[in-house]
Amino acid sequence: MNTPESSEHAEQRRLVVLAGHTGDLDTVRDGLEHVAAPVRDAALGALARMELLDEATLLRFARDPDPRVRNRVAELAAGFPGFDLLALLNDDDPMVVEMAAWSCGEHEKVSDPIMERLIAMTTTHNEPLVREAAVAALGAIGDDRGLPAILSACTDKPAIRRRAMLALAPFDGPDVDAALKRGLEDRDWQVRQAAEDLLG
Repeated sequence: MNTPESSEHAEQRRLVVLAGHTGDLDTVRDGLEHVAAPVRDAALGALARMELLDEATLLRFARDPDPRVRNRVAELAAGFPGFDLLALLNDDDPMVVEMAAWSCGEHEKVSDPIMERLIAMTTTHNEPLVREAAVAALGAIGDDRGLPAILSACTDKPAIRRRAMLALAPFDGPDVDAALKRGLEDRDWQVRQAAEDLLG
């Protein structure tokens, strides 16, 4: 559970955010070492805004004890195609995992272990939001190895079925056509709409 932010920490976070806009690197660096997670979170965002964030810093804070900071790392990693997101895909916090999956979808290519993890998450993760993010990532990546998991997600909860329909866009073949046609009869109107759009 997140603890309430003290007024002192809130003020420090505000100063770090401002420093990211004014180019005050010393304040941002101090923020990276702050005891309060929201300040460290803001400092990472400020570094990115200043275009001074690098993979070494992301790697360091991917091991931060607070999930808010790890979640920010997962978000910012979308801009670093070479950054290995596997550890964050295996995080204990589902919000971190969801964000890491989204970032994977922003990368043109992913490693085999990450591909395998996204496939497993799509079909077996107990958090629906994670399954939804994972199937969206598989669709964005467009690797044929992800197609069976996407097809499986077409029978999941409505929000996941909608994502799965959209994730079928890069693929073709009889299994894809059959899934889209089933989508036309789905109970959820947004699933039906997605299927109709893809079928043209």
